Amino acid sequence: MSQIFHPSTNTFSKVTIFGGVFILAAAAWIFLTLERSPYVTQAKVVREQKVPFSHRHHVSQLGIDCRYCHTSVEESNFAGIPPTKTCMTCHSQIHATAEMLEPVRESWRTGKSLEWVRVHDLPDYVYFNHSIHVKKGIGCETCHGPVSKMPLTWREHSLNMEWCLSCHRHPEDFVRPKSRVFEADWQPDVAQEVLGKTLVEEYNIQILDNCSICHR
Repeated sequence: MSQIFHPSTNTFSKVTIFGGVFILAAAAWIFLTLERSPYVTQAKVVREQKVPFSHRHHVSQLGIDCRYCHTSVEESNFAGIPPTKTCMTCHSQIHATAEMLEPVRESWRTGKSLEWVRVHDLPDYVYFNHSIHVKKGIGCETCHGPVSKMPLTWREHSLNMEWCLSCHRHPEDFVRPKSRVFEADWQPDVAQEVLGKTLVEEYNIQILDNCSICHR
């Protein structure tokens, strides 16, 4: 009986099978890379706001404490957005006629709140409490990045679950003294590994990586 398929068919079949495996692997790599890219996570992407608020100016140059504007960060799950009254405490006297601050003055005149574009916005199925993290010695910059150096605000980290778990599983790498939580550019006096282990024990910080901790 004559051969139905040409001998080259075997080679073609092997190349197709192995090629398919490599194609699937490449597709998975591209997907995972894209999933972690700023295009998806919006990390490092400056958010346009109605008022170009500069943390660098207010925090680094003027020395304003985070809690002056984010008043509920120590007691609430939400850090709080300052009301127009907080802005006008200074800007009724300082730069009182600056064009860029007209939305602030309009808000003050009309009583209508300014609409800010959220920079750090977790999905609705994720529970996050600012006060818990602050009381356990997690600094603002740990999650929000070097805010004191940002002329305009951006999201420093991806906020992906794997990023959150890196801290939840190894809190000793991130914890700082509670008195230094709001301090910009803080650096430990000793190795973070040594300090972290001490503070984890002192603050009774547990390894919390159960799904129900955040997904409630």
